[in-house]
Amino acid sequence: MGAKRLWGRFLYFLLTMLVLVSCESDTEEMSLDETEVKEENGVLVLNDANFDTYIADKDTVLVEFYAPWCGHCKQFAPEYEKIAQILKENVPPIPVAKVDATEATKLAEKYDIGGYPTIKIFKKGQSVDYDGSRTETAIVAKVKEVSNPDWTIPPEATIVLTEANFDEVVEAADIILVEFYAPWCGHCKRLAPEYEKAAQELSKRTPAIPLAKVDATAEVELAKRYSVTGYPTLKIFRKGKSYDYNGPREKYGIIDFMIEQAGPPSTLVQTVKQVQEHLKDGTDVIVIGIFTDKHEKELQLYQDAANTLRDDFKFYHTFSSDVASFLKVQIGQLLVMHPDRFQSKYEPKQHLFKIKDAKSEEDLKEHVLKHALPLVGHRTKANEAKRYNKHPLVVVYYTVDFSYDHRAATQYWRNKVLDVAKDFPEYTFSIANEDDYASELNDLGLDDSGEEVNVAILDANGKKYAKDPEEFDSDSLREFVMNFKKGKLKPVLKSQPVPKNNKGPVKLVVAKTFEEIVLDKTSDVLIEFYAPWCGHCKSLEPVYNDLGKKYRSTPNLVIAKMDATANDIPNDKYKAEGFPTIYFAPRNKKQNPIKFEGHDRDLEGLSKFIEEHRAKSKTKEEL
Repeated sequence: MGAKRLWGRFLYFLLTMLVLVSCESDTEEMSLDETEVKEENGVLVLNDANFDTYIADKDTVLVEFYAPWCGHCKQFAPEYEKIAQILKENVPPIPVAKVDATEATKLAEKYDIGGYPTIKIFKKGQSVDYDGSRTETAIVAKVKEVSNPDWTIPPEATIVLTEANFDEVVEAADIILVEFYAPWCGHCKRLAPEYEKAAQELSKRTPAIPLAKVDATAEVELAKRYSVTGYPTLKIFRKGKSYDYNGPREKYGIIDFMIEQAGPPSTLVQTVKQVQEHLKDGTDVIVIGIFTDKHEKELQLYQDAANTLRDDFKFYHTFSSDVASFLKVQIGQLLVMHPDRFQSKYEPKQHLFKIKDAKSEEDLKEHVLKHALPLVGHRTKANEAKRYNKHPLVVVYYTVDFSYDHRAATQYWRNKVLDVAKDFPEYTFSIANEDDYASELNDLGLDDSGEEVNVAILDANGKKYAKDPEEFDSDSLREFVMNFKKGKLKPVLKSQPVPKNNKGPVKLVVAKTFEEIVLDKTSDVLIEFYAPWCGHCKSLEPVYNDLGKKYRSTPNLVIAKMDATANDIPNDKYKAEGFPTIYFAPRNKKQNPIKFEGHDRDLEGLSKFIEEHRAKSKTKEEL
């Protein structure tokens, strides 16, 4: 019996060793397979495992980062294979490779691949962006240029600023764009190549428009001086004076925006006819300064004020006495007035300010902002962000058309709104074309009201109030506004249907269940606000599901998510200004949620965030 037992143990040991040897062999085979550089139709196939080793000792390599599902990549594939054949016959041959960026995620992240296909040329291991046309002729020519032994990577056109040179450079420039960035910031990394390309183009202009950057994590005092709280923060400086940059963040957008910004902030008006055209057919407020000549100090003050508001308003100035006479204003005055269509008996036709009485450009700026809107203006998709961002906002929807044939009907309804607006100066009133705001009317439940005129109030907290569909007149509008003022109205909530099955590891929240789930005082809740189209949200989804599974059995803890494009957020303490936005809502402090920041958006980072704040939540409960 003892001999049999020993023999059995020996056989078990032998089988175990054979399995281990087999596993080691498979692992070694798999490892060799991953690092081997294969070829498909003349194009080398690189991945996370073999990329660095292959690139390291090559002078020049052309690389395409692609996605298997990408239509543009599929169309480009035959052209790319032809390029590979041509460069293979070059003397010396130039390797052409491709990387599946959906599989080689480390490489995609390292080289900030945000679109497909992305083409890069590697010169002695360093990445060179290719942004020319995707044709055989253009790509081959560029690769051959880079492969020339005398070719070197051009120096950065973006100026690096530090505490030591910042004031000297910025104060000397008529105009300069400065980016405050953090080396670890993903948004900054994505902006960097676009910013540099724009810097190269703008440096070639006459006069050049310089672009610069500041590492805000190293230059802490500079970041503090200019109130930099997020990355990247971009500011325009004119002779040392800073202005917020509100322009695009891609190459051509930056270039066009900065060229426009480099021009004068105010346009010279020389004839009465020009003014008459603005008054008759204009759709926006008219801002004009009246001066004797271009050397007046008041003109410089006016230009300074115009620079602070040039993204929002069109400024004009004149030296013409005829224009001054036509407008019935004096030299040295700033005039704000509205086109004829927006003037009414309830408000002055002109808003005047003596420029010499201004202590700074802020006084002029304040005058423009105070009178920028008529009593009842026309809200449109083009102007809503800049003109109609002050709430509460009363919006009256109907067929708004200022063309000759429909002007009388448009003004008929607007006059009824004016009659009410004059009594509520604390609110902003506007009319809006119902066809332009079909989606908004749908969210308000007014899309099929059957009424010729509909009304809503949008408050400062993002809540919306719809007037019951009925025949519209001044009295019914007045009653609706008064009821809002007294707090008698209930907000309209855009909400998806309540999920029938909500037993998954991540709870689905809709507007109707927000209070029940997120504001439940018996549970800590981690809530993600996402958008279905958001790439970052899609990348986070598997991680977030794993998080839900991890904490599924943890008592008094809920992992939840909400489509913020299909649902209103019923509590103004939870704001989703970008996607994904994540909050931890402690059970004992629902009105003070903690925003997820400063952690990696992976399972470990999210778990750490939860544990950190759950511990604080428990401590407060015990106290």
